[in-house]
Amino acid sequence: MDLKLSTESFAADDQSWLGSRDGVEFAHSVTLNTSLFTAATHYPNGFFPSGLPLGRVTATGLVGPYDSGATDGRQTLIGFLLFSLRTPKDGTSNVVGAALERGRVRVDRLPVAFTAPTTSRFLFV
Repeated sequence: MDLKLSTESFAADDQSWLGSRDGVEFAHSVTLNTSLFTAATHYPNGFFPSGLPLGRVTATGLVGPYDSGATDGRQTLIGFLLFSLRTPKDGTSNVVGAALERGRVRVDRLPVAFTAPTTSRFLFV
């Protein structure tokens, strides 16, 4: 029996970026490639925050941060991370989460700076 004291931290899931519930019930699973994200920008507290814009790397099918200047597929917005996720302790393992692929998004409430693309399945307010 292990009686050592241990602690665990949790992130508050701020979904104030959701402009409506439209699309929430149709969220799909995605695999995040942790090595594509920057710790200080995308998960400063050890959690990928809800509302993180996502793009899919064409060659691998894995998901990274949306980047309009990328050339690997992430320049196409595929959705937003619906729920916050704990980052892996090793900082490189992949993690599975849920992505919102359509709906209304409050841009001023997203956890990172974001410029909305001109074509999308989202209504940006």
